[in-house]
Amino acid sequence: MLYTAHEMQRAWMTGMGTIAQSTSEWLLSPANPMSYVASGPVMARALEVFAHAAAPRGKPDFGLGATIIDGVSVAVSEEILLRKPFGQLKHFNRAVSGRKDPRVLVVTPMSGHYATLLRGTVERLLPDHEVYMTDWRDAKLVPVSDGKFDLNDYIDYVIEFLAEMGPGSHVLAVCQPAVPVYAAVAYMSANNDPATPLTLTMMGGPVDTRKAPTSVDDLATERPYSWFEQNVVAKVPAMYPGAGRKVYPGFLQLAGFMSMNLANHMTSHWEMFRHLVEGDNDSAAATKAFYEEYRSVCDMTAEFYLQTIDVVFQRQAIAKGEFVHRGQLVNPASIDRTAMLAIEGERDDISGLGQTKAALDLATKLGDDKKQYYMAEGAGHFGIFNGSKWRENVAPVVERFIRKHDPAALTPLPARVVVPLHVELDVVPGVEVA
Repeated sequence: MLYTAHEMQRAWMTGMGTIAQSTSEWLLSPANPMSYVASGPVMARALEVFAHAAAPRGKPDFGLGATIIDGVSVAVSEEILLRKPFGQLKHFNRAVSGRKDPRVLVVTPMSGHYATLLRGTVERLLPDHEVYMTDWRDAKLVPVSDGKFDLNDYIDYVIEFLAEMGPGSHVLAVCQPAVPVYAAVAYMSANNDPATPLTLTMMGGPVDTRKAPTSVDDLATERPYSWFEQNVVAKVPAMYPGAGRKVYPGFLQLAGFMSMNLANHMTSHWEMFRHLVEGDNDSAAATKAFYEEYRSVCDMTAEFYLQTIDVVFQRQAIAKGEFVHRGQLVNPASIDRTAMLAIEGERDDISGLGQTKAALDLATKLGDDKKQYYMAEGAGHFGIFNGSKWRENVAPVVERFIRKHDPAALTPLPARVVVPLHVELDVVPGVEVA
């Protein structure tokens, strides 16, 4: 019922947005006398902001068609190496030969946004790494006949993707995936899996939410499991391929994201309006680009969401060594050869300081020479994997760590200043992405 009501509202808003955009263009037309009256352009720009906010959005494109290697532009193409019902293994294939760069699997969050949220992460890694990525599918597009997808399935996918990449790979887990990837590495280590990665980099992940709890952690623990089951789970309506599947809808997740920084979002839209009125189209376009990505959300399966609430936030089962995967107890102490780097943002209000670092302490059999911690000063949750702080401060730490523990990486890291080819997603002051 909730999902159907949302779809009705979305259809109505889409229609209103189309009318608003058409009216805006009419008010700005040189053939319209209103365009020469002060109130005309102001009304037009207000309608343009509304139309942009009301526009429907699907999955964005990565748009990473090229990268710069040794000062030369190199073509980049996307190829799917492994396709599964709820996600696929994507490879950003660089048209270059003779390089022995580390193979890195970037594991993206299944937390409402598409994998394109990490476009800046991939773009920074491309010149010196063979980059692979988990590209999760919108759950409302997966037919019920394809079965379920929960936290254990997520772990299985990561293990299968690493097997496809082969031994000697590296993993970079951003935010929520830090926990299931940590469990996957522990499971693979305990079973002497030949595809166990050489390194695991965890960035802003809630490995142990007992450390410096944030408002996100409080929300997940102050209500019983049954509350989430009854209040945030909905069935996909009949107009989608996944009709009947129980999901945590993307529109609810977006509402939660927006409410965490509502005042900042309102200010950002006011600034967009002001820039449009003043003719500062570049600044307005940057804000529009941010929200094009920010508002592009997808559903996740109810079983994955609810199990994550239970295992990660309410019971901290993986941090306590109590999580069972496919009948086997997952013990972080099993990690004895995968070097680990934990990265946290000083101003992260999603995963508090210490939650990711806890993964290093839990791996009691791993030598100190294979453990590293880095706190990004002044960085929020989003800033540790995207934007200027990621490019200039965090990425060099990740790159040096990977190469330190990869004897096969023969191509040295050059000294370079990486200039983004795309509009930054951190251009809106004060807005952090969950």
